[in-house]
Amino acid sequence: MSAKTEITRDDIMPMAEYEGIRKAHRARLVDIKRNRRVHCGPDATFYFENFETMWSQIHEMLYIERGGEEQIEDELAAYNPLIPNGRELVATFMIEIDDRDRRQRVLSQLGGIEETLYIRVGDEKIMSVAEADVDRTTADGKASSVQFVHFPFTDEQIQRFRDPSVEVVVGCDHPGYRHMTALGEAQREALAADFAAAH
Repeated sequence: MSAKTEITRDDIMPMAEYEGIRKAHRARLVDIKRNRRVHCGPDATFYFENFETMWSQIHEMLYIERGGEEQIEDELAAYNPLIPNGRELVATFMIEIDDRDRRQRVLSQLGGIEETLYIRVGDEKIMSVAEADVDRTTADGKASSVQFVHFPFTDEQIQRFRDPSVEVVVGCDHPGYRHMTALGEAQREALAADFAAAH
């Protein structure tokens, strides 16, 4: 069975109902996210998204902001593009530095980082395609601490990703932040579920 690739209005729970399951759902989400989180170097993390993570994000936004029906449409429009379409992986890439001054200094040197992220499957690099909603690098070359990126795969690359004998690495080629991390077995298994079964 293929993973769902779109959240519709029918998938949205009434807030009173969501409130009743929220604590248990958030606990379950910790397990879902565990193998979808990949640290890369000292300051960055890839959070690979799927239907469940985006369903949760939308419900949390609705729960916190209480914007009703009008907000639902806005949240669906914002978060549906971050659900993998069956031929890609999608990640929220975050630069996570607690110290404000250091964070500003580092981000000022990482303009364009959203175009330098990659997944390497064997000897093939799949480069990131930044989500086109807003420009994530300012005119003066400062990067946003949050980037939304897609990694489009071919059928052959999907097959190789599923082959445990082929090394899979996520990384960044930016001159100011060159780091990479090999995916473990549990991480690969979790992310492979994002690909459509036919591929």
